[in-house]
Amino acid sequence: MNWDRVEGSWNAFKGKVQQKWGKLSDDDLNVIEGKRSELSGRLQQHYGVAKDEAERQIDTWLKSVN
Repeated sequence: MNWDRVEGSWNAFKGKVQQKWGKLSDDDLNVIEGKRSELSGRLQQHYGVAKDEAERQIDTWLKSVN
């Protein structure tokens, strides 16, 4: 799956994102609004991971969602 699909259907994916990354609050999800860079930044902030690790996690998650 590509990120454009996630961005275009963000409301449908918010629950899946929160299941994967439970530390993200509803406010975080509203700020992210489907923007990959925002998701990456929030993962770095809440999970204390480097940017490349956050991007790797997002890529892995994208491959797993239908």
